[in-house]
Amino acid sequence: MMVILIRITRIQRLHRTRRNCCLSLEMAKEYNPSVVEKSWYQWWEAEGLFTADAKSSKPPFVMVEPPPNVIGKLHIGHAETIAIEDCIIRYKRMSGYNTLWVLGMDHVGIATQVVMEKKLMSETGETRHDLGREEFGSG
Repeated sequence: MMVILIRITRIQRLHRTRRNCCLSLEMAKEYNPSVVEKSWYQWWEAEGLFTADAKSSKPPFVMVEPPPNVIGKLHIGHAETIAIEDCIIRYKRMSGYNTLWVLGMDHVGIATQVVMEKKLMSETGETRHDLGREEFGSG
């Protein structure tokens, strides 16, 4: 009984701290991600949860999550990677680290380069080494 009361108290306290929240303590019939996620996102931004504290004395922990591959299609592997990284970053934050999860860094450069090299070879018979760094990078 005590555990249930503590959890209800925590939920009520969390609910009161989220001033711009459009959620209620009653469970909706259907999940509405646009309402739920918008509310949480606003609260996360207001709490500064997307930034690391540059003046923190806690040990830093930074993880970079690249965007989808060059074709832009997500698959189960992307979901699995993000879920695992989400668990890691949350664990590190709860373990006292000053965490930062940087999303959307470019990793498609290698895939793009391979496509460009194949196209160059098929059209001209040359490699990127034949052209040199400056000419290959400008094309």
